[in-house]
Amino acid sequence: MAHRWKFARVGGFDQVQLRTGQDLVSIGELDQKLWVALACPIKGLELDERTLSLIDTDKDGRVRASELIAATKWVAEVLKDVDVLAKGSVSLALSAIDDEEDEGKLLLKSAKKILKSLGKPDAKEISVADMKDAIGAFEKEKLNGDGVVPPETAEDATLKKVVEDGLSCTAAPPKDKSGKDGLDEAATKDFFE
Repeated sequence: MAHRWKFARVGGFDQVQLRTGQDLVSIGELDQKLWVALACPIKGLELDERTLSLIDTDKDGRVRASELIAATKWVAEVLKDVDVLAKGSVSLALSAIDDEEDEGKLLLKSAKKILKSLGKPDAKEISVADMKDAIGAFEKEKLNGDGVVPPETAEDATLKKVVEDGLSCTAAPPKDKSGKDGLDEAATKDFFE
């Protein structure tokens, strides 16, 4: 059954009202001729830029209709009740995550792991601030998943020496998320050729 939309006349235009979580996750059903905009920049808005950049899957600096629809579809799959989206809270109760399917199980497991790493193993909710703190802490880790290998990440002296030698042959080595010089795939390709 199609979602029933409510509209308001604003500035001489009829605009859809997004007031409930169901309104948000049903956005894909709304005829795009009725959308106010089919794309928006990820910078310069009052919305969280990091969240918008996650929705911007093609990384072109704009969130397009198809990307927003995909994001709302995913959210509908991992939450028990989509109306938590309309509450405007900066945190999400762990109990709101639907762990009946694999994606929800992974999300819940990740949220608990993040909270545990922040010293909050008994927390019942995860906030935007928790996520930012966790990302900041993760980026300082030796192995942070960015693909850049500083010498400090080497597990033995020989490997450390190889990375240091590679850095000495690299004009402009890439920076690790922690800010240290390191080697990445492109640098190592040149080093070993």
